[in-house]
Amino acid sequence: MLLGLAIRDIVLIDRLDIDFAEGLAVLTGETGAGKSILLDAFALALGGRGDQALVRQGAEQGQVTAVFEVAAKHPARALLKANDIAAEDDLILRRVQFADGRTRAFVNDQPVSVQVLRALGVALVEIHGQHDDRAFVEASTHRALVDAFGGIEADAVEVRRLWDERREREAAVAAHRAEVERARREAEWLRHAVDELGKLAPETGEETSLAERRTGMMQAEKAAEDLRATQEAVSGPQSAVPPLATAVRRLERRAAQAPALIDPVVKAIDAALNALDEARMHLEHALRVAHYDPQELERIEERLFALRAAARKYNVPVDQLAVLQRRYADDLALIDAGAERLAALEAEAQATTARYREAAQALSANRRRAAQKIDKAVNAELKPLKLERAQFSTHIESDDEGPEGLDRIEFWVRTNPGTRPGPLMKVASGGELARFLLALKVVLADRGSAPTLVFDEIDTGVGGATADAIGVRLARLSSGVQVIAVTHAPQVAARADRHYLITKDALAKGKRVATRVVELEAEPRREEIARMLAGAEITAEARAAAERLIRAAG
Repeated sequence: MLLGLAIRDIVLIDRLDIDFAEGLAVLTGETGAGKSILLDAFALALGGRGDQALVRQGAEQGQVTAVFEVAAKHPARALLKANDIAAEDDLILRRVQFADGRTRAFVNDQPVSVQVLRALGVALVEIHGQHDDRAFVEASTHRALVDAFGGIEADAVEVRRLWDERREREAAVAAHRAEVERARREAEWLRHAVDELGKLAPETGEETSLAERRTGMMQAEKAAEDLRATQEAVSGPQSAVPPLATAVRRLERRAAQAPALIDPVVKAIDAALNALDEARMHLEHALRVAHYDPQELERIEERLFALRAAARKYNVPVDQLAVLQRRYADDLALIDAGAERLAALEAEAQATTARYREAAQALSANRRRAAQKIDKAVNAELKPLKLERAQFSTHIESDDEGPEGLDRIEFWVRTNPGTRPGPLMKVASGGELARFLLALKVVLADRGSAPTLVFDEIDTGVGGATADAIGVRLARLSSGVQVIAVTHAPQVAARADRHYLITKDALAKGKRVATRVVELEAEPRREEIARMLAGAEITAEARAAAERLIRAAG
């Protein structure tokens, strides 16, 4: 429900704040006072097309803010959540129009795209008038309205789910069939590849392991030559160890004769001999470790060559050979088991298609029953609205299968007997269109309707009983949703819960004018309705007639 509208620097409006409430509100005023400007400003806040001409002359920018109260489960809440917009209390839509043509949109002071603002506007407000570009009711929404009226929205959701499941299963069948056909075309080559890779038996990480082993063996071979030369020097035929050992023994025999001279020498040579013996043991251990089988190195090199040759042949890294082998084996398995799997997938797809068609046909039958009820109810509303020669019908074509079922639905009318019926939005004239939409909205009541409905001069060209019938229906409609009507009919104004007068006042000693809106109570309201009845000169009879209209409306 619209709670308030604030307009700044839009055309003739410099500053305007209006509070709204539930029920029926009417806006009245003389022609040219600014009623259309008010609606253009409201449409701008709802995501309508921007226009630099909307900015008041002399201002750099104009701004419109609309404040709404939104029920917890209203679809607008889902839109807010989908766009990460915080909304705990009221919902505030704001649009800034710059004089250079640019616009900016905000929801709860958070910048948003115009598309998001428009989607929220469509969910919150419907504007119906004599021009179909002012109406948010389009042929694409007629099917949803029928579903809402018939209480079959859950059935439509199920049909949409089955359609999505059907498309997924059909896609799975197509993908599997393509895989099987590709595998069959490559069967001979696949068998050769699987056999070759199977014999090669590559393992993930094998190339790195073999390369490291080969590098280690080649480095050990170079080190082993130096180790053997050192071993030869330490313990070979030319080693100094035997002469030193002999010399130590001779010195030990002489030690008793000159111990001070000989003992230090013997100790030093013993230490050297012990160090050389330790070095000999380390050398022997190192040579044992460095020893390798030349044939093993040859086998490693041959294995690396075979792996790398296969990688070049199949154009993959060596580490991917094992993965490639499994994939080729799976492709071969497809050839053998693919037909069976394909048949199973096709059976599942056919079963889903059958369920979809059964649900779609049942939904179509329910739609036709709901459409008959809508037609009967809308046609019953036409005579009081001066459309007694017209006929309303819900046109349904059930040809194509799709996510919404089998049906293309559009509201059609025939304005005169003997004429060809056609789409509502094309056949009906401006005034007729507005009254048809009013009848439709009365029938649909709170089903498939935005919480706020705006009717722009739908009573143009009618008066008396017809205008009163329009007022009655607007009042009835306002019991379920908020209704705002721009009207020239006193019969409609008399039935309003709130009455706003739009005037155009001269400012700056007549150098410019500004649109003003004031809510009327009691006597001023009666005076305005009298003006609507009598014109420029308000007579006592007009005031009395206005009083009777107000009392008759209750």
